[in-house]
Amino acid sequence: MKKAEIFEFFRRLAELNPSPETELEFGNTYQLLVAVTLSAQATDVGVNKATRALFREVKTPQQMVDLGEEGLKEHIKTIGLFNTKARNVIALSQILVDRYGGEVPEDRDAMVGLPGVGRKTANVVMNCAFGAETFAVDTHIFRVGNRTGLAKGKNVLEVEKKLEKNVPQPFRVGAHHWLILHGRYICKARKPECWRCPVDDLCSFKPKSEAPKVRAAAA
Repeated sequence: MKKAEIFEFFRRLAELNPSPETELEFGNTYQLLVAVTLSAQATDVGVNKATRALFREVKTPQQMVDLGEEGLKEHIKTIGLFNTKARNVIALSQILVDRYGGEVPEDRDAMVGLPGVGRKTANVVMNCAFGAETFAVDTHIFRVGNRTGLAKGKNVLEVEKKLEKNVPQPFRVGAHHWLILHGRYICKARKPECWRCPVDDLCSFKPKSEAPKVRAAAA
């Protein structure tokens, strides 16, 4: 995809959704970090259902430590891998208390050093909480990047590096949100809904899928 096409790609997505946001629910940066950590191999909808009651009770790392691993498990037992995630969240919360005064560090490398926090999680927090121009490549962005020709890569890091290189201003902060939402609701894995895609003419994917036929109502 050429530079002018990339600019037009994001311009159209931005026009339709000028202020894109994560669909995870949170009240502060710490809660965002926890929510994103819990979202690995889980849906945002499922995480939100589990964290609503949790986040009414827990707003700080110290409160999470006080809740304890077993208490946390009760809140998140509907989420996949909840045992491992509970252990990691308690451990990262203790580190935040001990090393960072209970605050989430505004540094990707420091975040990646926390238990259960990978590069994608850190990129989401850096972007959503601190306004950093980071590109958190999940399965949706990996698919959209490769399928459209926007940012082709054999792995998530290659796609991330292509996005860092190719995405122009003023779209860099919102780019990963637009791409996630586009992949989640239009450029779906099994059957992309090309007939209602705002950037279908810029996309290299062939063949385009057609709108499902509506059966005529019985007389």
